[in-house]
Amino acid sequence: MSENEALIEAFREYLEIIKGLEGKSIEAYVHDIRQCAAFVDRPLTKIDNETVLDFLTTFENKRTLNRKLASLNAFFAFCHKHDFAHRTIEIPMAKVPQRLPKYLTYEEIMQGVETIDRSTVRGLRDYALILFLYAGGMRISEALAARRSDIHEGWLRIRFAKGQKERVVPLAPMAIEALDAYLEKESKLSTYLWLNYKGEPLSRVSAFKIVKRYLGVSPHVLRHSFATALILGGADLRVVQELLGHASLETTQIYTHIRKENLKETLLRFHPMA
Repeated sequence: MSENEALIEAFREYLEIIKGLEGKSIEAYVHDIRQCAAFVDRPLTKIDNETVLDFLTTFENKRTLNRKLASLNAFFAFCHKHDFAHRTIEIPMAKVPQRLPKYLTYEEIMQGVETIDRSTVRGLRDYALILFLYAGGMRISEALAARRSDIHEGWLRIRFAKGQKERVVPLAPMAIEALDAYLEKESKLSTYLWLNYKGEPLSRVSAFKIVKRYLGVSPHVLRHSFATALILGGADLRVVQELLGHASLETTQIYTHIRKENLKETLLRFHPMA
């Protein structure tokens, strides 16, 4: 095994065991580091800022560039911390125009779920799942990992959160009622909440298809819709951060732009000089 490959594997273990990241996140980091290693064609611990910048200039899209840079900064910080390198490399992120997350209004979501045939177990499940995602603002992986024992008196305990950080979120009564109606008719026994027709835990692909079928968006848009509804309603940003399970407030701050857009729209609609 080459020196670079040994370092990359050590970094992989660090991300998995110490940072507690999910498989896809780890693979994205590792892919970026391997891409850089192939570009420089020498030990990564021997390269400098200029070499890293040469590598980054091969990417025109600033969002892609920033993702590669985040991976490299994390890798070099790891190498420095564990004495694999005498100095670390840290390059500031490129400035990217803020893109507002796509979201649906409450009315749009309810209009979509009202088309679901709730006379079947599958229909009850689909209806409950969409309301569950919107009511709790959790990631789809967190929702699918939820077990019956994780819900207590209207609260959901999210045990398998990103980075292995546990949190508890309240669920709206409407979502709880829909979930109870589904579970009452679900004859297949399982500790998990969401099941397929075989009685096995519902997959991410199936969940994506369910949300897409009725709302025309991905499950993650429901997470954005949850956060947006709270921000527009005047919720404190730190409360939204806690509910979403964001490690940093900076991640949550993108939703403040939605509030600004809403203020601007209100001004243009109602001010006599607009």
